[in-house]
Amino acid sequence: MLMVEDFDSLLFSIAKACTSTFAVFIQIQGCFICLFLALGWALASYVRNREVRRLKDNMKAGNFFGFLCQDISELEHSMQIKLPRVSVVMPLKGFGEHNLQNWRSQITSLYGGPLEFLFVVESTEDPAYRAVSRLISEFKDNVDAKIIVAGLSTTCSQKIHNQLAGVEKMHRDSKYVLFLDDDVRLHPGTVGALTAEMIKTPEIFIQTGYPLDLPSGSLGSYCIYEYHMPCSMGFATGGRTFFLWGGCMMMHADDFRNDLYGVVSGLRDGGYSDDMTLAAIAGANKRLITSPPVAVFPHPLASDLTFSRYWNYLRKQTFVLESYMTKVNWFMNRALFTVHCYLSWGFVAPFFMATVHIAAALRSSAYPYEKTVSSTGLKLVGCLAVSVLIELLSMWNLTKVELQLCNMLSPEEPPVSLDSYNWILIFIALLVDNFLYPLSAFKSHFSQCINWSGVRYCLKDGKIDKIERSNQSGPLATKTYSDLGGKHLFGKKGVPPKLSFLSSLARNIAQWHQPKKFDS
Repeated sequence: MLMVEDFDSLLFSIAKACTSTFAVFIQIQGCFICLFLALGWALASYVRNREVRRLKDNMKAGNFFGFLCQDISELEHSMQIKLPRVSVVMPLKGFGEHNLQNWRSQITSLYGGPLEFLFVVESTEDPAYRAVSRLISEFKDNVDAKIIVAGLSTTCSQKIHNQLAGVEKMHRDSKYVLFLDDDVRLHPGTVGALTAEMIKTPEIFIQTGYPLDLPSGSLGSYCIYEYHMPCSMGFATGGRTFFLWGGCMMMHADDFRNDLYGVVSGLRDGGYSDDMTLAAIAGANKRLITSPPVAVFPHPLASDLTFSRYWNYLRKQTFVLESYMTKVNWFMNRALFTVHCYLSWGFVAPFFMATVHIAAALRSSAYPYEKTVSSTGLKLVGCLAVSVLIELLSMWNLTKVELQLCNMLSPEEPPVSLDSYNWILIFIALLVDNFLYPLSAFKSHFSQCINWSGVRYCLKDGKIDKIERSNQSGPLATKTYSDLGGKHLFGKKGVPPKLSFLSSLARNIAQWHQPKKFDS
């Protein structure tokens, strides 16, 4: 009994400390962080919803191809033959459960101009090589696509190395180059929409987009969804932005041919992150980055995405802040590092205090004749509950609008739905992700090394200084799949796979035609 009283006494003391001036400031600040996020998502949903209304108005006016172009006259042959050539470069590594459908969506684009697809792998032993070879043979008479074997990188990340290898092999007449990750599921009119913006506004340096995560049901997948949602505000501007996502970037091909502003040398000589490097170049030279409102892409997450793989993904996201090109770039990264860490724990701390207030209020019933808790604590709990409810409603609304936009931009695909989202897990993910982000950021800062899909990169002065490669029998062989997509990364030379590729292909096609959990 004495132990219970001692515990209650400690609890009431902590609750009283949580009503101090500083503690009240932290809790009110947490409410403002929630409301700020809600406002940002509301503005983002306004931009996306404006595009939804435009598509609906086009349909009412008789333009049922509004998902391809705003003016139906642009589909006339006389207009289509004038479209510039575009080279699509896709750096690949491994083969996962959603890759086949993603690649299909990319090579079946309804862009009317000359279009080539360059799939770039590091070696023929990569499972992606066999998968893409089969896919290309299936569409060989309908698309201009080929595979490029880039070899191993020595001065930059493997992804950047593959991208530059693709740029070297692109058609000499290509006016634009579009970089896509293998987890991007394009809409039929995406390439055309991006190209139209580049033609309309020649001063655009880079066009980009952003994914809308479709969680698979695990806590790890919801944490990734929650991590991406605040970032999505910067891409839902409908135009100019300061943010850049490496999964979708369209640029002028001549910028690479001429190494404008050092885009090639900046990436090749120690580059770790393609988007952070190019964003730094754009900022240093005051060049325009835009994100059109239609550039939002469904991003189904792996069905077996474990929490440990989410943690490794988060580590890679925080590690990019350790790479930089200039002192100004370093300062911006440090500012972003500090602000993000402060806001993350500033968001989480009020929930710990609210738990203390609630626990103290519940235990106070055992001491009816003593004033053990202050009403201030419960008022702060109420304010936090209202703020987080508004935040979740705003997140729900943005997700709903973006799902609707994705469905309208890909009318041939099974519709994705909001029904499969678990909002209790989303709330938990809000707390977990914001609590872990500073831990991941500090670990990245002090380690200066990261394991990215079996390759260990170490930085020095913001650039890659050392690359250590794992193999399936070597000391670094900790896994044979990527952390986000669940992709098989390593092939066994001379050893047939346990499951034939035709069987795997048939299974993936069957899954493609069947509704998924996120298609319900």
